[in-house]
Amino acid sequence: MQLTFYKYQGTGNDFVLVDNRTEFFPKNNTKLIEQLCDRRFGIGADGLILLENHSEYDFKMVYYNSDGNLSSMCGNGGRCIVAFAKHLNLINQKCTFLAVDGPHDATLENDNVVALKMNDVKNIEVGADFYFLNTGSPHYVKFVEGIENYDVFNNGKIIRNSDRFIEEGTNVNFIEKLDNELFVRTYERGVENETYSCGTGVTAAAIIAALTGVSNTKNNCLIKTLGGNLEVTFDKVLEQNFYNIWLKGPANLVFKGTITINE
Repeated sequence: MQLTFYKYQGTGNDFVLVDNRTEFFPKNNTKLIEQLCDRRFGIGADGLILLENHSEYDFKMVYYNSDGNLSSMCGNGGRCIVAFAKHLNLINQKCTFLAVDGPHDATLENDNVVALKMNDVKNIEVGADFYFLNTGSPHYVKFVEGIENYDVFNNGKIIRNSDRFIEEGTNVNFIEKLDNELFVRTYERGVENETYSCGTGVTAAAIIAALTGVSNTKNNCLIKTLGGNLEVTFDKVLEQNFYNIWLKGPANLVFKGTITINE
């Protein structure tokens, strides 16, 4: 079968997107999804996203990690599927779509900047030298020094595979304050490697920066990642309650192609 796909990236976090409104894609074929995401034997991506119809929303997002398994919410993937829906002429400048963690509002500020509303955050675990919270996906957040040369892969792998997280996994974010922005680097479960950017991860980092007073501003945080810059805005009520959280940044089509797949 010939599969038509679209390659998108949001600050270097890249995805294979497929228009699955006719529900032709073999969704339970884990090995196929893993192969499509393989950077040497497939298209290459951090994950695969299916765009599907939904009776109550503009569309539905189904997200798989590069290991071929269904996963929790992906913020950059959510921004990319909004740009994809615009490319397919399904939406104009605003939309609401359904993801695994519930509905999400989104706006397109121009052809390649997408702002995505994230779920509220109410419970934050404060550890001895880390923070743990869920922003649609679970995130372990730790402040470090010298982040540009920090061994994200090995240190992230140790935490992700620790006794606490070995079964369900967690994403691991290392962050450092640099002038007026946060530098965030993330080891992602399911990819089992560092990615150039993680949308739910930078959201978690921005919230922790606000919680700890590291951020200079009250309601927004500028984020630097290996793949580019993002902005997170939010409102805060009480000590650990964050709502009206928006993740904003570029989402770009890289190329469109076809590939032969065996179902």
